[in-house]
Amino acid sequence: MFDGTDGTGGVDGVVGPLKSSRPSGGPAGRRLGVLLFVLPLLGAVGLVLGTSGASPAHAASACSGRLVKTVTFSTGSLRVYESRAYACAVTVASKPGARRAMRVSLQPRGGRAAVDSGTFTKLAGPVTVHALNRCVRASGSIAGKSASTGWILC
Repeated sequence: MFDGTDGTGGVDGVVGPLKSSRPSGGPAGRRLGVLLFVLPLLGAVGLVLGTSGASPAHAASACSGRLVKTVTFSTGSLRVYESRAYACAVTVASKPGARRAMRVSLQPRGGRAAVDSGTFTKLAGPVTVHALNRCVRASGSIAGKSASTGWILC
């Protein structure tokens, strides 16, 4: 009867784990040990230092295309971008840091609105809709203060 073993205690003749012919204490083993130590250390340093203080304008670059409309309000701004066939919107906090309620909505004329809402520290969004030959309207809010556009990109 065939049971998948060859009588040596292993499946298909493999008795134990494969062993390397190179000694583990050689130069390659040391390089691997150094890499396993240095890479996590570099990652930890990156987490501690963080970014170089990116401004909210850099944070809003999550949308591709060109900036076509900016509406500012007391706690931030609503930014609408346009690429060839799509429109994108983000709501950016003027003072990022503390978590607070944020919302962004982008609606093409005759279509359903794309919405991102929750508690965020820097921005809500991006939300993107197909807007080739269509008007869109956007709205955004941060901590109860809001702004909106009328129909734009018509």
